[in-house]
Amino acid sequence: MNNGWTDQVVGERMTVDKEFTQDVIDSEFSNQEWNLIMSAVEFEIENPESPADARIVANTEKVATIVPELDDINAQMQAMGGAPGGGSRDRGSGGGGIVDSVKSALGMGGDGGDDEPDQKRIDAASELAGRYGEELQAHLESKGRWEEVCAVAARAPADDER
Repeated sequence: MNNGWTDQVVGERMTVDKEFTQDVIDSEFSNQEWNLIMSAVEFEIENPESPADARIVANTEKVATIVPELDDINAQMQAMGGAPGGGSRDRGSGGGGIVDSVKSALGMGGDGGDDEPDQKRIDAASELAGRYGEELQAHLESKGRWEEVCAVAARAPADDER
C-alpha cells in the first residue's frame, strides 16, 4: 500500500479526528474501540486523476479480523461497569450484565447467532469509517488541499501487493 497521500494529511486527520468525536460518541463504539477500528481501515482515493470525480473510500476488509479484540474491549469495559460509546452492544439483546458479557466474549453466549452480531458490528464500523472518509475529504476540499492530495495519489504506483 502506498501511503504517500495519507502521510501528507496527518495534520488534517488530527483536525477531523477532533471534529468526528461526537460521531463516535453517538455510535455504538467506545473511543478505544474506534481507535482499534481505525487501525484496521485503509483509506484510498478512487479516481484521483480527476479531483472532481475522486473520492476517499474506506477499505474496511481488515475490520473483521479485529472483531475478537473489539469484543475483548467491550467485555473489559462492561466488567468495569462502563457502557462503551453511546450504549454499545446492548442492541436489544435483553440485557444480561457482566456474566453474560464475559460469557459472550468467550464464545459461550446464549442464542447461537454469534456471526450476526459480528456482522452488524462490522457493518457499523464500516459505515462509520466511510463517514469519516467523507468528512476528511470535505475538510481537505475546504482547506484547498484536495487537488494536491489527488495529484499525489494519482502519481502513486498501483497497489498490487494486496
